[in-house]
Amino acid sequence: MDNEEFLNKIKQLEDELLKTKEQLSKYTMKNKNYYEKNKDEFKQRVKEYKQKTNYTANIPQEKKKAYNRTAYLNRKEKMEKTMDINI
Repeated sequence: MDNEEFLNKIKQLEDELLKTKEQLSKYTMKNKNYYEKNKDEFKQRVKEYKQKTNYTANIPQEKKKAYNRTAYLNRKEKMEKTMDINI
């Protein structure tokens, strides 16, 4: 009796899994198709937003160097901590 119950439960869960996978694939395909159809419209919106907010991605060289240096020092410190823990 226990084996039959387990087998029935497994079958029920597998059916539920298949249903949820189907629902997920339908949902993702709808979104994917929507974005593919309206790709140019989204690009235009982004371009207008950047112009409206005066967005610039030009970071001065000095700031880039400072960011990279702090990131390097943080990585180095983290590596030293992990090495101390391992020893």
